[in-house]
Amino acid sequence: MSIKLVAVDIDGTLVNNQKEITTEVFEAVQEAKAAGVKIVIATGRPIAGVQNLLAELRLNEPNNYVITFNGGLVQDTATGQELIKETLSYDDYLDLEFLSRKLQVHMHAITKDGIYTANRDIGKYTVYESNLVSMPVFYRTPEEMADKEIVKVMFIDEPDILDAAIAKLSSDLHDKYTLVKSAPFYLEVVKKTVSKGAAVLHLAEKLGLSKEKTMAIGDEENDRAMLEVVGNPVVMENGNPELKKIAKYITKSNDESGVAHAIREWVLD
Repeated sequence: MSIKLVAVDIDGTLVNNQKEITTEVFEAVQEAKAAGVKIVIATGRPIAGVQNLLAELRLNEPNNYVITFNGGLVQDTATGQELIKETLSYDDYLDLEFLSRKLQVHMHAITKDGIYTANRDIGKYTVYESNLVSMPVFYRTPEEMADKEIVKVMFIDEPDILDAAIAKLSSDLHDKYTLVKSAPFYLEVVKKTVSKGAAVLHLAEKLGLSKEKTMAIGDEENDRAMLEVVGNPVVMENGNPELKKIAKYITKSNDESGVAHAIREWVLD
């Protein structure tokens, strides 16, 4: 067995379509831990939206790590110590907020503590995100956001509206930020230096692991960066067809405990 670090996405990957961790996935994670393998959740969610999963999988014990905000924040799960924290500036926020109004799409900004929207009529996908990640929503005007440590901004709207807006984004914006579409109704914006891939590489270096000893498991475009940097990229059967082109392995779907299959077949075998 050579793989010692497995980075795992949550939605569409770790959990099934009922947002549950199956018994098979739980048991496979425990088997990997017992064998000395680091299982690291890597997600676009904020830390508050991951705590229950860390506890359920017993990944909140000493010497465990979690990647949140698509790589914008990397922490020790037991102590909360921050290994990486990359935030957007207030000027970034103002530019993106202005752009959202220009494109006529909803937007919210996320800190470690909450979701902030300048939309007085709070968008339904902001409410959805709040429920998904267990974070409160606050209405704040742009002028009231100057003191916030914003890790991520999200453009959120109906898929057809969002896609039309994305088509209008300038190349300059892509040059300045990392933009990833994590769901049909979400476009996530973080600092250019931020990605799940950069975070996984940082952890691998910290743990003294070569590329060959790393694996990532994902299903959507915001997983691409980490799939591209590891030695063993695994894509879910239910994953984006474009991602399957770069996969070393295709595992079962999230409803068939695909993460458990990947761990047992290619990590513990």
